[in-house]
Amino acid sequence: MGLTYFKRFLMEVDLSRAPFDPVRLPPGYQLVAWQDSLLETHAAVKYRCFHEEIDAHVFPSLGDPEGCRRLMRDIAHGDGFLAGATWLLAHANGQRGRLEYCGTIQGVCGFGDKKGSVQNFGVVPEHRGRGLGTVLLQKCLEGFRDAGVLRVTLEVTAKNQDAQRLYQRLGFRRLRTVYKVAEVAYA
Repeated sequence: MGLTYFKRFLMEVDLSRAPFDPVRLPPGYQLVAWQDSLLETHAAVKYRCFHEEIDAHVFPSLGDPEGCRRLMRDIAHGDGFLAGATWLLAHANGQRGRLEYCGTIQGVCGFGDKKGSVQNFGVVPEHRGRGLGTVLLQKCLEGFRDAGVLRVTLEVTAKNQDAQRLYQRLGFRRLRTVYKVAEVAYA
């Protein structure tokens, strides 16, 4: 095991500007609002989104199903959890006749300063590239705006250029570079 540093960007969007241009979900997809009963579902989707990604090295809890459950419980039961900015994305799977959850995002709001933070935003690999992340993130940001939050931040790993492009398209700008130290196994 050895220590390595992961370069990440702290990004922010100003929600006082004009609303986003509406984007529609492709047929068969729907957004599912937060309910306490969906905590385990959020955790399972979070694991599917991140367990094979670089973020699972940066934040080891994302590479472990129990770690994702613990993380989701901490977020949902923590100070500042914002249910209106927390969503699941679902796809109607015609073959199985049920919903398949394929995206997750959570929102946390600071006290007093009215700043929000996007947590663990992801779409499972087999559903990426369809504009789903744009809709999911916009819905989360609408939840922040509805709660009176004017500034929202998130962090993104520097190597995740697809996510950075999405964030910039929605008005996020880089505030600063941060480094996250993590233990990694070397082969």
